[in-house]
Amino acid sequence: MSALHDSRVLIAGGGIGGAAAALAMARKGASVTLFERAPEFGEVGAGLQIGPHGSRMLDSWGLLDPALERGVLPGNLVFRDAVTSEELTRLDLGRDFQARYGGPYFVIHRSDLHALLIEAARDAGAELLTSQTVDDVITEGNRAVLTTADGKAHEADVVLAMDGLKSRLRTKLSDDQPVSSGYVAYRGTFPIEDVPDGQGITDVVGYIGPRCHFIQYPLRGGSMLNQVAVFESTGFADGKEEWGGPDELAVAYDHCHPTVQSATDHLWKDRWWPMFDREPIENWVDGRMILLGDAAHPPLQYLASGAVMAIEDAKCIADYADEELAIGGADAWDRTLAAVNAERAPRCNRILTTGRMWGELWHLDGTARVARNELFQTRDTSSYKYTDWLWAYSSDRAGALAAAR
Repeated sequence: MSALHDSRVLIAGGGIGGAAAALAMARKGASVTLFERAPEFGEVGAGLQIGPHGSRMLDSWGLLDPALERGVLPGNLVFRDAVTSEELTRLDLGRDFQARYGGPYFVIHRSDLHALLIEAARDAGAELLTSQTVDDVITEGNRAVLTTADGKAHEADVVLAMDGLKSRLRTKLSDDQPVSSGYVAYRGTFPIEDVPDGQGITDVVGYIGPRCHFIQYPLRGGSMLNQVAVFESTGFADGKEEWGGPDELAVAYDHCHPTVQSATDHLWKDRWWPMFDREPIENWVDGRMILLGDAAHPPLQYLASGAVMAIEDAKCIADYADEELAIGGADAWDRTLAAVNAERAPRCNRILTTGRMWGELWHLDGTARVARNELFQTRDTSSYKYTDWLWAYSSDRAGALAAAR
């Protein structure tokens, strides 16, 4: 029997990270209740890229095959210059890649992955509640008390605060605010036959250019094409309160290749996503509450690891708790939270800061763009030295637990 079978775990937030944490904890035998503010479960957005660091986590829960059935295995990651459309470099995602990293790189609609995790969490015994706004979490001795907007109090051994970029629970640890990148994203998924040249796209293709980039890849077995346009907002630079609207999109790609310009016709124009992250923080723990997922480390999207970091968090805390509670002691949960914080914060904060740098690299102009293109075109395409830190990651449980004790 798992060491967590007598544990009570509450989760604030029902996105991909919260659903993954509910699944991971319930599989270990914990009594889990998740609180989601929205009236029903669902994810707004379009495609997600899941690297092998995420595939391995899903595989450990028996969810990789059903995820692949709902997604697509692209052949390559391809970078092109957005101005000339010339190929700069590519990474083969085939057999050698998968053997090195122990899992595939795949793409999936955000709502499909979320639904898969929600279903699996329910099947594992987690209680998933909607229309529940979490107001506060307070530690009382060796218990955490979560209060909801309806005035009810819920006691548990631990609370996982996974309430996203605008987390209200993060304010218990930091007075920081989301940081605007000045860039805005437009997305769109359309039947692949409706997009000119869409049926020829079988890779993840990224056009990188001055002050913008454009991403394309297939979804849902190749029946849909996912597109993402990201550009620097002139409205934000001018200090406008409302910025990044369709009037800016209409001219943002005028300096790009006609292939990119024409592709922007196939985006949703009634919604857009200003891109924010937060400054890294080192401490995620307040008593018996720990920040995880975007509440702890919301990244910009350049390393395609936001969802995967939350999934890593979920598996890490479930595994660490299982080991620490098996050792026993009144402070087993406190040791668990300290160890997870010690293990995950350096990893996730590196992704945050590297993602910012990667965004700057993608959007270079002038001679800096020329130099970047030459570096990309001359890189050793058989080398993994720049990606091992991201995709080969595995938590060192023994080392982190020893350091936290």
